[in-house]
Amino acid sequence: MERFIDAEPGIRLWVEDRGPADAPPLLLIMGAQASGLGWPDEFVDMLAAQHRVIRYDHRDTGRSTWAFDQHPYPVRQLADDALTVLDGLGVERAHVVGMSLGGMLTQLLVADHPGRVLSATLIGTCALSSAPYVRPDGTAIPPEELPGISPRLLELWSRPVPDLDLAAELDRRVEHWRILGGDELPFDAAYARALEARIIEHTGHHRTNTAHGRADTSGLDRTEQLARTTVPTLVVSAPAEPVFPPPHPDHLAQAIHGARLVEIPRMGHALPRQVHEPLASAILKHTALN
Repeated sequence: MERFIDAEPGIRLWVEDRGPADAPPLLLIMGAQASGLGWPDEFVDMLAAQHRVIRYDHRDTGRSTWAFDQHPYPVRQLADDALTVLDGLGVERAHVVGMSLGGMLTQLLVADHPGRVLSATLIGTCALSSAPYVRPDGTAIPPEELPGISPRLLELWSRPVPDLDLAAELDRRVEHWRILGGDELPFDAAYARALEARIIEHTGHHRTNTAHGRADTSGLDRTEQLARTTVPTLVVSAPAEPVFPPPHPDHLAQAIHGARLVEIPRMGHALPRQVHEPLASAILKHTALN
């Protein structure tokens, strides 16, 4: 079922839920500038076998309100929006799965609103913690010295994005997914193109938006709260990750009290068909325990 939920005057969020209405709710939080349809339908349906799965468009994505230039906000506001979605659906507590920026927002929910989170799963993200990463040999590495974003991806992101016709914009997005997917899985360009075509149709236009990249990122450190949380947390390790490569997942698992780590072989910073089954299986096993 699709609906709109008011986040504040003049700002509304597109929300969809699928699966049994009486099943345990599971909230999916996508990454920066990504519509909720970035969670592929096939993957959502796998989760909906056991959950009422909720996905939504962040403000400034998809069918939600695009108004950053008139109403700028900090990144923290996007975490509040996730709670607004749950409130609008009458959901008191939910399992939460966050990818990329969505993983950071999930950490904010774990730290600031633990009573609303049944369990957390973090994919393709970094720890909101200043605690060092401790290697197996005992060497402590400050978070800022962990490996950074792939140079190929940084080069792509540094290019100005001109106004493109639909076909050229789809080409640009497919190339983006090619790099995000990493180098360990065969890339299915047709699948990526079909996903983006559906997102564009859902949105109603193919304009790009940089709102989340311009949002204020101050005040995100949650070192102490994450170190003492009791929210059951699963950290997904993706060996081919080009944005937050290993050992970022290991650092996450160390920074969050009681977190477990699971590796999805050959996965990068994307959700191609090859990872749907193992990733959904890992998430469902985690939520079933909590």
